[in-house]
Amino acid sequence: MALVYGVEKKTVPTHMKFVMGGASGMLATCIVQPLDLLKTRMQISGTLGTREYKNSFEVLSKIWKNEGMLSLYNGLSAGLLRQASYTSAKMGVYQMELDWYRKNFGNYPSMVASMTMGIVAGAFGALCGNPAEVALIRMMSDNRLMPEDRRNYKNVGDAFVRIVKDEGVVALWRGCLPTVGRAMVVNMVQLASYSLMKDQLHGYLSEGIPLHLTAALVSGFLTSVTSMPLDMAKTRIQQMKVIDGKPEYSGTIDVLKKVVKNEGAFAVWKGFTPYLIRMGPHTIFSFVFLEQMNKAYGKHVLGDSLSDSEP
Repeated sequence: MALVYGVEKKTVPTHMKFVMGGASGMLATCIVQPLDLLKTRMQISGTLGTREYKNSFEVLSKIWKNEGMLSLYNGLSAGLLRQASYTSAKMGVYQMELDWYRKNFGNYPSMVASMTMGIVAGAFGALCGNPAEVALIRMMSDNRLMPEDRRNYKNVGDAFVRIVKDEGVVALWRGCLPTVGRAMVVNMVQLASYSLMKDQLHGYLSEGIPLHLTAALVSGFLTSVTSMPLDMAKTRIQQMKVIDGKPEYSGTIDVLKKVVKNEGAFAVWKGFTPYLIRMGPHTIFSFVFLEQMNKAYGKHVLGDSLSDSEP
């Protein structure tokens, strides 16, 4: 608990910060999973030597026609596990950092402080969520391969078992470096811009969904623009196959160099439209769900309207 203007202020327990962070991400994923699949298919288009899709609408049309509507949710189990691990860790750590900052400095964090806290939270979350990320990318991209080349994972549990059996435990952290790098950039921009936008808009909008929605919209756009190239590299590395002991890419820089050379400079933003459409709503839903969970917990569990619950 803390004292605010002489009034004892209850705080949300640390473990609940992690639970609500993961739950908000999982709920958002259930809504935007089809967009994530479109983004992934666009990003790996071209790895077979030809450009498979002209735009996001063609991806959607071909998936709908050849694989069926439900295939838009391929990899959902891995996506939910990713949110349960990555987002729980990210949001939980970030909220703990915010609590620490406010307790010690008595105000909202500066831009530099917000960005630093976002980097730390993102890196921690990415390390926890990388195995689910690998399974997710593979499950979403499997149907585009020839039948003899498909992995045909039944679910995320089957994916983990077979990856460990066929490729070793270390393969679960394949692409970890670009994943962590992307997460650091994403969260540096996403979490920091959201917190700062809320701070700036408090003088114009009262605390509530309009404020959360506006801040999340700006955060989602800025995050999409800055993180897309690293997301492209992460996706290519995590779905690549190792042939005769030689991987297709040696690292993030190698991916970006080959993509620019073979597909053009703007190819590093391939899939930007579904990425933005996915990132924007996911950011919005995640933060709005999180804010409402914090508010409900403070009101119904802590029984204190002054509970320290905002992220």
